[in-house]
Amino acid sequence: MPEDPSISRRDLLRGRLIRALSAAAKSAVSQEKTLEATKNRPLPTASPAKRDGLTGRRFALPIHRPPGAVDEVSFQAGCTRCGACVPACPVGAIVLAPERFREAAGTPMIDLQSSACIMCADTPCIAACEPGVLRADRSKKMGVAWVQTMACLPYSGTACTLCSEKCPVPGAMEVVDGKPRIFENVCTGCGVCSAVCPAPVNAILVMPVADREGGGGAE
Repeated sequence: MPEDPSISRRDLLRGRLIRALSAAAKSAVSQEKTLEATKNRPLPTASPAKRDGLTGRRFALPIHRPPGAVDEVSFQAGCTRCGACVPACPVGAIVLAPERFREAAGTPMIDLQSSACIMCADTPCIAACEPGVLRADRSKKMGVAWVQTMACLPYSGTACTLCSEKCPVPGAMEVVDGKPRIFENVCTGCGVCSAVCPAPVNAILVMPVADREGGGGAE
């Protein structure tokens, strides 16, 4: 008697289904074994090359400190988190670092999203700092600004000199052929140029200094 073609197709499909289920079960078991083997594996630690040889601390992203700040290791060790420098700032540029800054949480930092530092001549933040981590004999350099030419209005043909007009640091900026230029060795990273930039996409990038031990900038 000839084989029923419908039964043959049904048997074929059933065989494929069984094989597929078997393969899926084997894969699940394999994944479970892999997870079990790695569950208690210790997490990777920071490379010794990325640690400070003197303190053993991991290097963190630089924080935009107020003017006159001592080196970062001494700053975190000496700052009492009293917050006295925060109300001393007349423009509200100083805030306390949030928890995401870990070891630096609660220490003062410049928040350019709130306000730029206006480089007060009498530096009230330094005067308010009793622990002495903000000092008048230290460099006032907090960072450095760069002009992002693709976003800068003068580089696209629109006249604008607002950043250079408002810069509070003499000699930090100049305008050449209608285009602003920043002198990095003079710039203090106060952020005023970025705060006043009228471009649709802010053309001024301000980054905190990575190592304040070298000094430099305006005094």
